[in-house]
Amino acid sequence: MEKIRLLIAGEEYNISTDDDLDYVAQLGSELDKRISGLMMSNSRISVTQAAIVTALEYADLAKKNEITSENLRAQIQEYLEDAARARTDAEITKRELERVSKELAAVKASK
Repeated sequence: MEKIRLLIAGEEYNISTDDDLDYVAQLGSELDKRISGLMMSNSRISVTQAAIVTALEYADLAKKNEITSENLRAQIQEYLEDAARARTDAEITKRELERVSKELAAVKASK
């Protein structure tokens, strides 16, 4: 576990993480920009209020991404099931073709 110091909305935060430090620094920078941007656009908003609005934005994005991921997983599952059915159908068709070809060869041979 490594430590990193982040500056968010003028406050320092010491964070312990197993994640890549550059990644965590990037997250901290993005968070600082969002919170600071909210505070600059509305002088009456507190750091806490800006942090809550930012947290709601991130929660909304996470929930929407979760729903999208679930939909994609369901679509992939459907595609896999369709592919399995298509393989089964192809195998049945191949066997039927072989059977008909043998019958045809037998008919030709008997003439």
